[in-house]
Amino acid sequence: MVIPQIWEWAKRKGIGLVATGDWTHPLWMREIKANLEETGNGLLKLKIQNPNDKFQMEEGGPLFLLATEVSSIYSQGGKLRRIHNLIWSPTIETADKINKELISRGANLIADGRPIIGLTSIQVAELVLSINPNCLLIPAHAWTPWFSLYGSESGFDSIDECFGSFSKYIYAIETGLSSSPAMNWRIKELDTRSIVSFSDAHSGPKLGREATVFVMNENGITNDKLQMTNEKGNITYKDIRSAIMQKTGKWKIGYTIEFYPEEGKYHYTGHRSCGVKQDPSQTKQKGTICPVCGKKLTVGVMHRVEQLAGRTEEELRIRKQELSGTQIKGIFSDTFPDRPAFVMLVPLQEILAEAIGGLPASQNVQNEYKKLTDSFGGEFEVLLGTSIPDISKISGPRIAEAIDRVRRGEIVVDPGFDGVFGIVKIWGNEKEKAAEQTKDQLSLF
Repeated sequence: MVIPQIWEWAKRKGIGLVATGDWTHPLWMREIKANLEETGNGLLKLKIQNPNDKFQMEEGGPLFLLATEVSSIYSQGGKLRRIHNLIWSPTIETADKINKELISRGANLIADGRPIIGLTSIQVAELVLSINPNCLLIPAHAWTPWFSLYGSESGFDSIDECFGSFSKYIYAIETGLSSSPAMNWRIKELDTRSIVSFSDAHSGPKLGREATVFVMNENGITNDKLQMTNEKGNITYKDIRSAIMQKTGKWKIGYTIEFYPEEGKYHYTGHRSCGVKQDPSQTKQKGTICPVCGKKLTVGVMHRVEQLAGRTEEELRIRKQELSGTQIKGIFSDTFPDRPAFVMLVPLQEILAEAIGGLPASQNVQNEYKKLTDSFGGEFEVLLGTSIPDISKISGPRIAEAIDRVRRGEIVVDPGFDGVFGIVKIWGNEKEKAAEQTKDQLSLF
């Protein structure tokens, strides 16, 4: 996960804009300065390491944003709080100043890529915005039980409670893998804030499991392209900030790409060591004490949303319709027609692994993945933009059918809970029906 590798994976994914991550760490900041150069508009580009590398020399490569994540652990209101916040900086100079100030306030930045600091969210906001008011502060994975703004175990019930007088500068929250935009649309204090989606990288293949798509809006015409730069002009840090603030501008948030929230590892309430898992209705009925060991269950994101929601899911009037520039239906709200839509996807390597057998990291899956992404210009283009007949011509009807099923939402997900990821099955229904038929036939004998 060095920067040239992040760049290469972002390009193969079809990502036009990717975060540097971890600029609070001195060694990683050194890597940023060695491998990237500022373009003068708030973004950075890769320094070409090898002019003979055709892949690097191709036009339209990914650009970088200076983004980092900090973990604040502190007491407030008589409770222990654990909050992760994303900090976006428009320049390396600003990032350096923030790092210097964090160190002066006792932060040990060398200890981890995501440093643990004793500053409250209010103090973090004050520190960052006093150095450069053009920075962005966005609560990370806002619903994760243990380390987030709305976390059931160590968070708050509102943005105001967490950020105090600086709450007016919190223009967006990040959904996290265990929640969808629709779940967040139920929270009234988010009506005036953007819902954005990112995801920790962890490895090149996992890059972009969730993403935010910025589109150009010029003379009322929306240019729906995942690539963030094109012949009409380049996106800038100012454009991104304006889009996230929901101000009218050249660029805006077009839609977000989401993990199935059930696949997230904190979607349902439960206790993994005892094998207990509850949906919100069960939790409402049975409570949050484990029936096996008597300890407190980890309250899942679904139940936490139910606790804080100011409106029901039915009030959102959710519908699906064709999403411009794609081969997939987006999810919209008739109650909030100005809200950007979202789509739910399964990573291509996971789809291929189920379609042809084996693990996502197996050589057969990797070969097929490379063939598809080479043929159609990236993973997102395969998942969102390429016609099913064209996919079938390259990879055969079974893989084409698998991608089509994911686009139509015809999949089965066993929801995650208490740190256990949910399990996605594309052909789950057929296998269950076949098993039932076999059981019925055997019962005849």
